Amino acid sequence: MVPEARMEDGPNGRKPAGDGWFIVNARETPWVHNEKFGAGVLFEGSQQFPHYGINVQVMWPGQPNCYYHAEEGQEDFLVVSGECLVLIEGQERRLRAWDFVHCPPFTEHVFVGAGDGPCVLVGVGARNGGDRLVYPVSELALSHHAGVSEEATTGKVAYADVPETTPGPCPEGLLTDG
Repeated sequence: MVPEARMEDGPNGRKPAGDGWFIVNARETPWVHNEKFGAGVLFEGSQQFPHYGINVQVMWPGQPNCYYHAEEGQEDFLVVSGECLVLIEGQERRLRAWDFVHCPPFTEHVFVGAGDGPCVLVGVGARNGGDRLVYPVSELALSHHAGVSEEATTGKVAYADVPETTPGPCPEGLLTDG
């Protein structure tokens, strides 16, 4: 029998304090905030998520969720509310709530907030220990401030000039039940 993980409250929200199953509301977990890339809650990079990551990302109009990139793991995305653009394999497509995007391994992509308000995007991706990724130069991505000017193969290089990401709570009133 798998035990329930004990939850702990920290300065930025609730998180599991050990192994086991757990239930937590995304509004109550620690979030990350970045003036360039918006805000999000990351269910990845911990002992509970060794094989895949689930992220809830919020972007405001004109704000990318990251830099245009391709990685060796499959990723899938669902727009939960609002609108955004997906820049994918050199093409631009407008998305609205409940549009789903599937990215097989090494699909070049990035999302950019659009419309009149925030866009909530849920991303799920394989995290199987592989670290092969590329941030290619893309004129389309650069035109949306969502790309690199020199190709990079690590996030450390690609994001070297990006403002610091800071921890904090879910933005007030952002995720609603309605």
